Amino acid sequence: MRILVTGANGYLGSGIVKAILNQGNDVIAVDFNVDHVDNRAIKMPCDLFKIENPYHYFGKPDILLHLAWRDGFVHYSDAHINDLPAHYNFIKTMAQTGCKHIAAMGSMHEIGFFEGSINENTPCHPTTPYGIGKNSLRDLTEMICKKNDCVFQWLRGYYIVGNSKYGSSIFSKITAAVEEGKKEFPFTLGQNQYDFIDYPDFCIQVATAISQDQEQGIINICSGRPEKLAVRVERFIKENNYDIKLQYGVFPDRPYDSKAIWGDSTKIEKIMK
Repeated sequence: MRILVTGANGYLGSGIVKAILNQGNDVIAVDFNVDHVDNRAIKMPCDLFKIENPYHYFGKPDILLHLAWRDGFVHYSDAHINDLPAHYNFIKTMAQTGCKHIAAMGSMHEIGFFEGSINENTPCHPTTPYGIGKNSLRDLTEMICKKNDCVFQWLRGYYIVGNSKYGSSIFSKITAAVEEGKKEFPFTLGQNQYDFIDYPDFCIQVATAISQDQEQGIINICSGRPEKLAVRVERFIKENNYDIKLQYGVFPDRPYDSKAIWGDSTKIEKIMK
């Protein structure tokens, strides 16, 4: 299959592109720059939202995987709201001109404050522009797919563990701190519990989910179990043999972070069998 991946040069995109290619599919990789994209992909650097007929321009792909999103780790950025019409118009144009399988990256931040296991029927009450923007795009994409008889998949991501210094997660920040020679890392108390998934597993789950159409709708890309932040971060430091210690209690927990939240892994487990 020919799969168009937007946001292909980002932290998530580069690994997902590699996983899709490893499964034997062709990738058209799109971003402002494509210098981190696997060379097996067809690289098309451009401003995605300025392409007049993207479906034809990108070679009539079988599947759209829409990862492109500005300021994903800056939850209060105005970009999450300001860019929403451009995302909507792009996906609508793709569906109306021939793309029959549309998948897009979501976030557990669409849910808002919640405690327990999240499934596709969990009510969403997002509390940040990031969560509100993603939640709105999910509703709009589902509407577009229904109107145009397209496969609709919303890949709801959870907490990704990876040692790239280029991300904005706590794991990326610790990696960057180690490379700078720091021996201590200011931290919260780390008692909140989240659904952590290792970066390679995340990429493989996304690649596998979009390469089938039996399971549609909201699909949690997750491990399916909660773990305390402090426990996972300490294990991450040990796994990577980092010489750095956490300074507990320097920062308070963010008021909008849930105490314990994780994804229902029923759908992704079916897909991965």
